[in-house]
Amino acid sequence: MTITLQTPRYQPDVLGAGYEQATLNFPDDYEGKVVATLIRKKAGQPTSKAVLYIHGFIDYFFQTEMAERFNAQGCDFYALDLRKYGRSYLPHQMYYNVHSLSEYDAEITQALAIIGAEGHDAVLLSGHSTGGLTTTLYASHHPKHPLIKALWLNSPFYDFNMSRLEKKLAIPTMSALGKRFPNLLFPSRLNKFYVPSLHVSDRGEWNFNLEWKQPRYPWVRLGFVHAIHEAQKEIHQGVTLNVPTLLMYAHQSSYPRRFNRKAQSSDVILNIKDMVKYGKKISGDVQFCEIKNGLHDLILSEHPVREQVYRQLFDWLKHTGFLSR
Repeated sequence: MTITLQTPRYQPDVLGAGYEQATLNFPDDYEGKVVATLIRKKAGQPTSKAVLYIHGFIDYFFQTEMAERFNAQGCDFYALDLRKYGRSYLPHQMYYNVHSLSEYDAEITQALAIIGAEGHDAVLLSGHSTGGLTTTLYASHHPKHPLIKALWLNSPFYDFNMSRLEKKLAIPTMSALGKRFPNLLFPSRLNKFYVPSLHVSDRGEWNFNLEWKQPRYPWVRLGFVHAIHEAQKEIHQGVTLNVPTLLMYAHQSSYPRRFNRKAQSSDVILNIKDMVKYGKKISGDVQFCEIKNGLHDLILSEHPVREQVYRQLFDWLKHTGFLSR
C-alpha cells in the first residue's frame, strides 16, 4: 500500500500523564469523513523497539497496565483506536461500522510508518479478538514489512461462536445479505455479563468509557458479519506468517445465563477451540499458550491470571530475541 506519511500532531490523551494521541486523517468512505487515532506511551529511555496494539469489536484502547508493562521492558507503546471506535468516532458515523476488515489497513499502515519515522526498527504487532483477526491477515498480507518482527494474538476471532449448523448455513446466508444490505440488523448474542465482569462500577476493577465500550450491544449490522466472514474464510483456508507468533487464549469458554464464577474465569465471548483449530492451520512459527482462568481479553483478567499472561508473553519475546534488539 502506497501512503503519504502524515506528521502526527500529538496532544495529551484522556488516559493522563505520559499518554499522547494524534488524529490520523483518511479519505471519506460511505459515511463521509473518516479518522483514526494513534495513542502512544513512550518508555523511560530511548528505544528502537515498539508495540502496536489493535483493539477488538465494541472496544478502544484503555489498558494502561499493558502499555506500562511494555514500557518497563524497554518498548515504546502505541495503540490505534480504529475508525468509528472510541476516540475516532465522529457524530455522523454509525459506531463500529465496517464492510471489510481491509478498511483498517490504511490506519495500520499509517501507524507503522509513523512508528518507523519516530526511530523504531522493530515492532511487535498485537491484536485482541477482532483485532487479532485483523492483525493476522495484515501480517500475512505484508510478509516483507520492514518493521513487523513478531505477532501477539490475544483471543483472536477466528470463527463465530455458534453451532456447527449455524456456521455452515446461517453465517454464509447472513454474510451474503450483508454484502447487499450492510445496515440490516441481527441479534449479536454477545454475553451480557462480559462488560459487568470488567467495569469498576459493577464486578470488575477497570475504569473505562461505557459509551466507547458499551455494556450491551444487542444488534450487529450484517455488513460487519460479512466483513468478518470474508476474513475468517481466508484464515480457515490457511495463511502464512513469516514472523514468530504467539497465540494466547483462555483455558475454557462458557456462556453463563446468570452471573457466576465462570463469568470472571473464562472466555464468555468466543470458543477457544476455534482459536486453536484455525491457529493450527497457519503456516509458520506459531506458539500456543493457554491461560488458566483467563477472560476473553486476557490482560483484563484477575491479577494473578494476567501476571501469568505477562510472564509467558515476555518469556516468549525474550526467546524470539525481540527484547534483546
